[in-house]
Amino acid sequence: MRPFSIEKSGFVYDGEPVRLLSGAMHYFRTLPAYWRDRLLKLKACGLNTVETYIPWNFHEPKEGEFRFDGMADVAAYVELAGSLGLHVIVRPSPYICAEWEFGGLPAWLLADPYIQLRCSHPAYLAKVDAYYDELIPRLTPLLCTNGGPIIAVQIENEYGSYGNDAKYLAYLKDGLIARGIDVPLFTSDGPTDALLQGGSVPGVLSTVNFGSGPASAFAKLKDYQSDEPLMCMEFWNGWFDHWGKTHHTRDALDAAGVLDEMLSIGASVNFYMFHGGTNFGFYNGANCQEPNLYEPTVTSYDYDAMLDETGEPTDKYFAARQVIAKYIPLSELELPPATPKQAYGRVQLTEQADLFEQLDALSAQVQSVTPLPMERVGQQYGFILYSTRISGPRPAEQLVLHDVRDRAPIFLDGVYQGVIERNPVPQSVTITVPEGGATLDILVENMGRINYGPFLKDHKGITEGVRLGFQYLFDWKIRPLPLADLSKLSFSNRDSSLASSTPKFYRGTLHVTDREAADTFLDMKGWTKGVVFLNGFNLGRYWNKGPQRTLYVPGPLLREGDNEIIIFELHGTEHGVVWFTDSHILDQNPS
Repeated sequence: MRPFSIEKSGFVYDGEPVRLLSGAMHYFRTLPAYWRDRLLKLKACGLNTVETYIPWNFHEPKEGEFRFDGMADVAAYVELAGSLGLHVIVRPSPYICAEWEFGGLPAWLLADPYIQLRCSHPAYLAKVDAYYDELIPRLTPLLCTNGGPIIAVQIENEYGSYGNDAKYLAYLKDGLIARGIDVPLFTSDGPTDALLQGGSVPGVLSTVNFGSGPASAFAKLKDYQSDEPLMCMEFWNGWFDHWGKTHHTRDALDAAGVLDEMLSIGASVNFYMFHGGTNFGFYNGANCQEPNLYEPTVTSYDYDAMLDETGEPTDKYFAARQVIAKYIPLSELELPPATPKQAYGRVQLTEQADLFEQLDALSAQVQSVTPLPMERVGQQYGFILYSTRISGPRPAEQLVLHDVRDRAPIFLDGVYQGVIERNPVPQSVTITVPEGGATLDILVENMGRINYGPFLKDHKGITEGVRLGFQYLFDWKIRPLPLADLSKLSFSNRDSSLASSTPKFYRGTLHVTDREAADTFLDMKGWTKGVVFLNGFNLGRYWNKGPQRTLYVPGPLLREGDNEIIIFELHGTEHGVVWFTDSHILDQNPS
């Protein structure tokens, strides 16, 4: 007898009926030092299961180079959950959505201009197979059939929202089974006819995702699956944020009411999210439902969830626990001690390094007749610089980028000319070339690949060409700038203007006297747009468009003594100062 099974009467574990009360928490969005704290809080809420995606791009950042350590140690995370008495549901790619860069797909797939994603295209399946050959053997010892905590594994993710290739889904199913996955498999989709038809697999449990209206959602599920347990695999009790939009919140009692309705009809549930965490580095995704209606996700993945970004219980946590207590007996609430927060105060960034003076320290130059997208030069994330020489004189003409992804400050002989952004309305910048000609520099920021919808194949950089007036420009020098290693930068204390016309790196030092540093928040008020690095760790992006103003700094990233802060600022700062505060600001009014 299998330890966990799906019967007509419901889910069964060790011969006893069980209702799955689960919460989503992604190991790759939380520092390993805090995994235990968050999991204990999940269990204390009355949940018996934790669910996590597994992002392919986090584990195979370069083709054939695999990472399963630190924040990528998925096996350690699963083992920890099991040691705390929790079941585990895993959703192991190849696509996860999750508001994560490229929906978890590795960007190096796009180096092949002919590859077709999320279907039975042979080139794509070969890449998936190579990844699964590395990943799945790390999971099989952790299956409940082998004494581990994993009770169920998902096939793909919300596939009905993308395609209808039944052969592809069957291929993934067969591949999981062939590699030793012998626990129940499932799919998850929205509760509509088209989505359930496109995303379901014969003989595999279907689950549905929604934020409200459980009665109608489950009724639609029953149209396709009348004799199986009801489960909401993603109960959207909160939501994520885009730059330039308002911070999303949802009333705790409203979410609790929907939970109560689900539990009253005997359904199982997975809270998406229970704890959101943070899109550290360049791993935020983006949405784009219409051509170039591009909306990148902010660094915070707080999600207005049951635990906030720092792991503290919210009103939603207590409201949900009160509902759960109506259906199962709960012991008195015992939570781990709250993680201390500290305002470390003001830090002056006294050193500067101009980007254009540091190019040799950051990258090697690539020569090309035309601009090439990031993926064609082996780059995944960050920035890319395109430079060419234009003859002159030329009167004022419009500079046009075909197509820019995603945002490009323009410089002529080092002088800022304006910015061109990915936009449904074509944008241009007017430039005038003096006698003798000028150097044109275009710095393009990859602000996160699309993670959901029909425009998933999202090459970055300049994907077509550059035109000045009616004339295309050729002969380009390209500098990939992934900013993965800043150790070779040369800083100086020169007193140059803070309102700089060129992008600059700013460096300062935070001195910490505590042996165990507290969590803190980096207030970016007075800065415009860029990225922050703390002791070499990429904290993520900031942008004065809002709504997010502070960046979460987990205490384990700090060390006793001096801590190096490097800020890559694209447009200049008012004062060259940052503040470490003890409170998070996620709801600044967008500018």
